[in-house]
Amino acid sequence: MNHIKQLETLIAASVSPYHCIMAAADQLLSAGFKELPLAEPWKLQQGGSYYINVFDSTLVAFSVGEELGEIPALKLAASHTDWPCLKVKPSPEVTSLEYGKLNVEVYGGPLLGTWFDRPLSMAGKVCVAGTSPMKPETIFVDFSRPLLTVPNLAIHMNRDANDGVSINAQIDMLPLITRITDELSKEDFFLEALAKEAGVKKEDILDYEICIYNWEQGTLLGLQNEFYSSPRLDNLTSVQACLSGIMAGPCKNGIHAIALYDNEEIGSHTKQGAASALMERILEKICLSLGYTRETFLNVLLSGFLLSLDVAHAIHPNHGEKCDIKNQILMGDGVAIKLASSQAYATDASSTGVIEGICRTNNIPYKKFSNRSDVKGGSTLGSISSALLTMRTVDAGVPILAMHSAREVMGTKDQEALVHLAEAFFQA
Repeated sequence: MNHIKQLETLIAASVSPYHCIMAAADQLLSAGFKELPLAEPWKLQQGGSYYINVFDSTLVAFSVGEELGEIPALKLAASHTDWPCLKVKPSPEVTSLEYGKLNVEVYGGPLLGTWFDRPLSMAGKVCVAGTSPMKPETIFVDFSRPLLTVPNLAIHMNRDANDGVSINAQIDMLPLITRITDELSKEDFFLEALAKEAGVKKEDILDYEICIYNWEQGTLLGLQNEFYSSPRLDNLTSVQACLSGIMAGPCKNGIHAIALYDNEEIGSHTKQGAASALMERILEKICLSLGYTRETFLNVLLSGFLLSLDVAHAIHPNHGEKCDIKNQILMGDGVAIKLASSQAYATDASSTGVIEGICRTNNIPYKKFSNRSDVKGGSTLGSISSALLTMRTVDAGVPILAMHSAREVMGTKDQEALVHLAEAFFQA
């Protein structure tokens, strides 16, 4: 299987977390998974595979083993569906002279300078009046074409640009979308375009959540096509690995599950994020639906294992001094197992031993990664989720460059290694 092609297809479809969930659901449906409603009774069958769409931007999928035993063994893999970007604010129309711009806010921690001078588009969801005020209709939209750009100031007007320049999110990041003409309303040009794309009247729109995304497609790089450059590698590389892992083969015993969470880039503290009670409640519902007691559910939880997948920092070819003096990883080295005594990564010796054993048994390339002792690295959902679920956890992922850029870079072989790890994890 060409794992980069598979990843490329997911990235092209995942222009917002909502579209990522729809693309993930399509893969699961093709593999025989059945959709379950979040808040209705479930009738689960041993040997069955299911998924739940959680508030449109998070997905949980699971397979029930043909053999379960007194305390079913739980294997869980997790990743996140969101990425640093710009999001459209309410009443976003801004006019400057005869230019039409959008008022946006920064989501997560993007490298803002990388968003300049690129073809950008928009996608997300629109809520319109439905049959009941408590149940508005949701419409998912993707403009699917280059619409916007955030133009740089010419160096003639900013002579210090190459010496580093401060970027003001409210002033510098407002994307240009149109030139105002008699055919366009200064007050409603965005809302009118959104209504047209959604196929509704603008007065029927109640609210929206619209992401601005890099419209550019991914491409291979390097003399031997050893690199892959694309938007949204963080963290769709891991989303695809989770999906491939749970779809790889039948669940013979225990419970296999994946969680594709939203909102990791802003701390996970949302109803659909890893810092919520969502996964614990779904796991409890699974156990109760299978006829187990709450005590058994707690034992399932406490004996479970979480493989948290998110990208890692590859050593930079021009700034090797930014990495640890020993625990480094290059693009092409395979899977990074991420370690931190601060528990910013949840990995410990016991859980690391499990994943190392799986990698060695299955000839999966890997290296251990730690940040410099005097540099605070990133964190991920592993520590948050493991603290709530109280289970052994490993943080791992593919090493990339330009993390949180509008366009990131990875090694082509590393996606294959990550997918093989996820598959081997569920089959171990």
